[in-house]
Amino acid sequence: MKNIKLRTIILLSGILSIPGLNANNVKQSNNNVMETLNLTQEWDKTFPKSDKIDHCKVTFINRYGITLAADMYKPQNTTGKLSAIAVCGPFGAVKEQSSGLYAQEMAERGFLTIAFDPSFTGESGGTPRYMTSPDINTEDFSAAIDFLVTHPDVDPEKVGVIGICGWGGLAINAAASDTRIKATVASTMYDMSRVEANGYFDASDSAEARNETRRRLSEQRTKDYLNGTPLLGGGVPDTLPENAPQFLRDYYDYYKTDRGYHSRSLNSNGGRNATSPIPWINTPLMSRAGEIENAVMIIHGEKAHSLYFGSDAYKNMTVTPGKDNNKILMIIPGASHTDLYDRKEIIPFSAMETFFNEHLK
Repeated sequence: MKNIKLRTIILLSGILSIPGLNANNVKQSNNNVMETLNLTQEWDKTFPKSDKIDHCKVTFINRYGITLAADMYKPQNTTGKLSAIAVCGPFGAVKEQSSGLYAQEMAERGFLTIAFDPSFTGESGGTPRYMTSPDINTEDFSAAIDFLVTHPDVDPEKVGVIGICGWGGLAINAAASDTRIKATVASTMYDMSRVEANGYFDASDSAEARNETRRRLSEQRTKDYLNGTPLLGGGVPDTLPENAPQFLRDYYDYYKTDRGYHSRSLNSNGGRNATSPIPWINTPLMSRAGEIENAVMIIHGEKAHSLYFGSDAYKNMTVTPGKDNNKILMIIPGASHTDLYDRKEIIPFSAMETFFNEHLK
């Protein structure tokens, strides 16, 4: 033992201090190195390209060092700094689907927009692939804001977000932590933490049910470790069972047909990593939604199975004093959950345009 030379490590106030080492001589690699991404240059969206916008691919890095890929849409023949919107969703989709359609439509209405793929998904970086995280995915929205507020064509005081489906809940979560987000639209939103923890319509909201899920997912983690490859949980099934609920039939009609299928979409193909629900069960996304001071608009279809997510989120929000109508719940008559993915005649783009123009000023 006496031949072993020990280095002195001192623990002071919860900080590990090594003699000769301090913050001034430690260099961190933050936002310096981008992954090399394989970005498709051809137009491979599920919707036609508008002749009213300019389109290009862009990349940016989140604070976990993951490089994200996005499509940027800019209205043609504009001058000066523009209001900007970052768009993502649905959960398990890619930017070539619903989020791209929203982004292009809002660009036609005068906003500079980006539709981005989240970490581990689509053309974005990050491994393992097809993973989800309430923290990292919320950060993805803030990373998109980093990109927009520093873009030379954007007014940094006029930036908002649109989240679709599960990304609606994440958009609200991002707005609760990032005050640079001046206006938020959550369209046909899911609260992913609630559905993973409680099941649909809170039918499995018990410690017993959650513990059974935890046991199953924990066993799968062991299998994944031994196999070296995470099991995928499966997207929308290729063949619907005869007793499939209507909302699953609606998902099939979007993700498995020419209407919305995309080769990089998780829901169109093998789905997310099967153990992805683990962190969502213990992470309530809506816990600080009532503290959002900036504007929030929640849009839902009257016949959407997910309507209860948006309705309950809205109930927990507070109109900011002196800012009348900065919290809005809009119910679209007769619309289902997936109608708000791509039915341009149903999605209230004009109302969204008015909302953003009012609150990004």
